[in-house]
Amino acid sequence: MSGEVSPEQARKILDMLTKGEALENVNTSLALRLIPLAEELGDEDLVQRLLEHALDISQDEVEKGWAEFEIMKLKDAPIEDYAKLSSKTENLVEGGTLSAAIMHHLGLMHLAQNELTEAKMFANRSLRLRESNDDEAGIVYGLALLEACCKREDLNDEAIVHGTRKLEILMKLGDLEGQIEAMSDLAHTQATIGSFDAAQDLYNQSLKLANEIEDVSGQLVARWGLADIAEISEDYQTAMLLLSDCLHSFIALGIPAPPQVRDRIEALTNIEQPPDND
Repeated sequence: MSGEVSPEQARKILDMLTKGEALENVNTSLALRLIPLAEELGDEDLVQRLLEHALDISQDEVEKGWAEFEIMKLKDAPIEDYAKLSSKTENLVEGGTLSAAIMHHLGLMHLAQNELTEAKMFANRSLRLRESNDDEAGIVYGLALLEACCKREDLNDEAIVHGTRKLEILMKLGDLEGQIEAMSDLAHTQATIGSFDAAQDLYNQSLKLANEIEDVSGQLVARWGLADIAEISEDYQTAMLLLSDCLHSFIALGIPAPPQVRDRIEALTNIEQPPDND
């Protein structure tokens, strides 16, 4: 639930702001921020009401553009519609943030279709707008998209450049969860090009942070990567210990461990203890 709000609290907030004539006092910005809550509660009627209300009371072309953007995402509009909206908003006064968001979304859509040239083009256009606005959080998203594109193209050196810059910004912002993910992403790329020492160091840094904030998914990714490196070195015992620690972390938190963890531990056990030939 958004912002750690319980379903009951979310329902109360939505009812207080949208029941009866209360919705008339909700502006476009707030209406758009309430939509994720309504979506998570599965209240599709309220989602439609909020979208229509946001569009109806928009004060200018930028607010109208944000409402149209959300409506298009809800309706799974085609790429061409997003491109038209981006072109329409790009030259609006104060429209840079909206245009950057639309271009980033276009980049994601092209990436999903494995159209990497187009994905990188929109990612770069979005990134330039966000850089001009000093939107560091937005820049992180843009760099992550470029990093993903470069990985798919096996342009690992470029991916490392984007990933390193992304990590530096996340450290500046103090975003620990983002750092955990970024370090593991970088570690994977370093391992891909055979830089196992660098990869191991990054995975260990990611694991340390994940342990500090009890991020079990971050622990899983880091330990899984470290186990990969250990297996490459034929150090199967270390790999098994890493995955066992991962399993124990899930158990300690009362969370079911992914079945892949147990499967991999079993496979490593079979390597460590080959069947007798007697």
